[in-house]
Amino acid sequence: MSPRLAGRRAAAGTPLVHRLASVLLRYPDPAVLARLDDISAVLPGVAAPADRARLAAVAAHLRALTPTEAAARYVATFDHTRTRSLHLTYYRHGDTRARGMALLALKHAYRRAGQDPPEGELPDFLPLMLEFAALAPEPGHRVLLQCQAGLELLRGALAERGDPYTPVLDAVCGRLPRPGRRTLADWRRRAAEGPPGEEVGLEPFAPPEYLAAAGRSPAPRAPHPAPAPLPTGESR
Repeated sequence: MSPRLAGRRAAAGTPLVHRLASVLLRYPDPAVLARLDDISAVLPGVAAPADRARLAAVAAHLRALTPTEAAARYVATFDHTRTRSLHLTYYRHGDTRARGMALLALKHAYRRAGQDPPEGELPDFLPLMLEFAALAPEPGHRVLLQCQAGLELLRGALAERGDPYTPVLDAVCGRLPRPGRRTLADWRRRAAEGPPGEEVGLEPFAPPEYLAAAGRSPAPRAPHPAPAPLPTGESR
């Protein structure tokens, strides 16, 4: 079976996984923590036992923490680090103007699929991308494939530190075609080298707001737009 066909078949069964992962990877403010019971209620609809166990483990981890502990651990995991950013275009483009174009292309992909991303968050923010993939599986699958290197580098960085969020990335990455050995080797090299620096002297080719945001990885902590409501009685 070709990777493209395998990806399409997998995408047909992933909307619920993507939706739950989108919630679990958001900053655990009171609104997100209040969704943990909803997540538990719909987890039986995840057909793959391994993914169901992975998502349940992360939900249980968050449930065991106080709100202050959950917030502090999230910040320690994802904020102020160049290796565990939830903004996926950073892994390829780093602090360069090219990232502005990548962000603009993502936003156009959302709009072509009939989804208008919220203005309060960059379009490469992984929870937002996963919510998009849940609502529009085929174009969502394509944008996740475009950012697969970032996904795998993030998963590797989380796994290396034994982070409790790792199972969510395992579930998400497991729904994409497995990359070949050469591709994996290239991604590992990229991880060792780190994101590229700015190419001084180039003129910007994207709106200023994108370029300004592209120079920050990750963005300063701020409330994220609320995720879409979880389905009831959905089985995928």
